[in-house]
Amino acid sequence: MGDKIELLSTVVVKKSDDLYKIVDSLNRTLKRQDLMFGLALDEKDKDKMVFTIYRT
Repeated sequence: MGDKIELLSTVVVKKSDDLYKIVDSLNRTLKRQDLMFGLALDEKDKDKMVFTIYRT
């Protein structure tokens, strides 16, 4: 395939119910700039979330 995804930044933040809305908006707005954003629960602390930025 040859597609490369580059990890640019990762930050752990306090869990928020609406944070996924920001991530969705960033993905929709900045996909043309080859950026992708991810959000996941922190496996070690369920009160935290991991926000990640990738270049595609």
